[in-house]
Amino acid sequence: MSRPDSDQLLLDAEADVRLSPQGAAARRALLARPVVLLIGIVLASVNMRAALASASPLVSEIRETFGLSSTATSLVTSVPVLFLGVGAMVAPWLGRRFGTEVVLLCALLLLGAGIVVRVLPAVPALYGGSLLIGLAIALLNVLMPGLIKRDFPGRAASMTSVYTGAMIAGATVAAAASVPLEKAFGDSWEASLAFWSLLAVVAALAWLPQVLIARGRTGHEVRAASPRGGESRRVWRSALAWQVTLFMGLQSLWSYVLIAWMPTIFTDHGMSRSTAGVVFAFNNLVQVAGAFVVPLLAGRMRSQRPLIVLVTTMVAAGYAGLMAAPVSGAWLWSAVLGVGQGGAVGLALTLIVLRSGDAVTAARLSGMAQTVGYLLAAAGPLAAGAVYEATGSWTVPIALMLGVCAAALVVGLFAARDRKV
Repeated sequence: MSRPDSDQLLLDAEADVRLSPQGAAARRALLARPVVLLIGIVLASVNMRAALASASPLVSEIRETFGLSSTATSLVTSVPVLFLGVGAMVAPWLGRRFGTEVVLLCALLLLGAGIVVRVLPAVPALYGGSLLIGLAIALLNVLMPGLIKRDFPGRAASMTSVYTGAMIAGATVAAAASVPLEKAFGDSWEASLAFWSLLAVVAALAWLPQVLIARGRTGHEVRAASPRGGESRRVWRSALAWQVTLFMGLQSLWSYVLIAWMPTIFTDHGMSRSTAGVVFAFNNLVQVAGAFVVPLLAGRMRSQRPLIVLVTTMVAAGYAGLMAAPVSGAWLWSAVLGVGQGGAVGLALTLIVLRSGDAVTAARLSGMAQTVGYLLAAAGPLAAGAVYEATGSWTVPIALMLGVCAAALVVGLFAARDRKV
């Protein structure tokens, strides 16, 4: 069952006014809730990639500080992605058990704590903080779409665009500001990374009113019952569900390899760190175009196969450009990759909805795709770093990413058929 609509909530609040002084405060909170909720959603979404994107331009400094190998350094990105998958397993249960608002608030606080722990002067803290960051972002990733669908049922598509745009904007700003912040803080990469914990704290403070409002109306709220085990297992036995899941995982894999290593690829070929950070930020910014346009086109098609071909080809072309002329064509390859990356993630999320016959199936398929997809994607940065360390060149890792693009094309063509799970 879903919670009462806003009109019923206002009627309940008006009844509370007649019963107690606290009712007036409840009514005022409910009237202001859409604006406050929108602010909370935007600020929470800004945090969903900032902690990961901010570290990428500083990978070389982190490696030098702790004397890490390329493989060990890649764990700074791989560990959070791995725990994105782990966190996706428990996020739905936590939301049902404690309430979405409470879990999202705790996720933002956990994210801020993880960012601080990550910069403590010890390798275990570096990885432990990355683990906490991954868990926190997983909770935000899984619960945010459901909250938007629940509280903005008539504007779910437009609100999804808002939160997706805020997420990419946060990554863009974090990537562009990391090196300038390092210089501003006296060449301290630790201070540069720790700065983003403030953003998580601000978002948590903005989210606190939602928790108070939710607690004030718990008498009216009925949480959804857990799905029956047999019905959940049917999704995991569906070939189409696995095709959607694998496309989600493969496109996540190629994106997180770029998040982990794109600036390093540029600097290893002679580009300055500050320029590499700006080009990487530009890549994140351009993703907005693909993430906005491709889902709109996908919703108007019975089969999304042309879009599968488009996004995988663009990503493959961008990777090939990084292999052939990484510095001279850096801006072009970043743009091509950005449109392809943004389009791919938007298409992957859209396929979950389009391939589902109902909302319940969509929720189960989303959980499956994010759990398996992020676990698969976690191998990308680690494998790329290990191959680079073994070969001393980015040629082989990029060639492997071209293979990932080919695999995504194959499974994507199956996932894009006009079928239902």
